[in-house]
Amino acid sequence: MEKLDEALANLRQNMSDGKKQCEFYDLFLNSSFFVPIVEESEQQEESGGVVPLITEADGKDYLMLFSTLERLQAWEATASYVEVPGYLLALSTVAPLNWALNIGTEYSKQFHPEEIAWLRESVERCNAEAAGGQQA
Repeated sequence: MEKLDEALANLRQNMSDGKKQCEFYDLFLNSSFFVPIVEESEQQEESGGVVPLITEADGKDYLMLFSTLERLQAWEATASYVEVPGYLLALSTVAPLNWALNIGTEYSKQFHPEEIAWLRESVERCNAEAAGGQQA
């Protein structure tokens, strides 16, 4: 069991415990994730970068995230991927996109747009505080 799995298990045991929520989200934002990407495509050529694979389920779009390469490969053995820090995922994801973390494992979690927006605001606030501290 990795640290993120442990933090998620602790969070699930007591969802109303603010300390456990902080521990999980802090660890999430400071971890890196394997994000499956679309193979070479016209969309990539136009954007000049990689295009994440978006999966649809129950009428919602999900960005798939995996905490280990092994988990990604268990989901899709030949998937191309990029490794992205959690805080960058929070800053770059816009509604109505959802996240699906570690699908196919007992440590899976879905993140809804409101939750992702809250994470983005937290990262932006920390960045602003850090920038303000450097100017002093």
